[in-house]
Amino acid sequence: MLAIRLQRTGSAKRPYYRVVLMEARSARDSRFIENLGTYYPRSRPATVEIDKARVEHWLRQGARPSDTVRTLLQRHLTRDRGAVVEAPAAAE
Repeated sequence: MLAIRLQRTGSAKRPYYRVVLMEARSARDSRFIENLGTYYPRSRPATVEIDKARVEHWLRQGARPSDTVRTLLQRHLTRDRGAVVEAPAAAE
């Protein structure tokens, strides 16, 4: 299963995160499939740059966002588009 989650970069006490697509069972900082954006929490306001089209694509393909990424998407990306965070519809 694929997961959209954060990968920590940056130095000690200066976190900088990449929003990446990776295998759900892999370690936090291991290899990723695709880099979807960045998140820098130390700036005020926090800087969030995410490729919305690619996130939507992978959500439609069945990738699951982590709780933190889901919150990021809701807070920073749903202002212009509400469908970004929706889970893929189940086949009926």
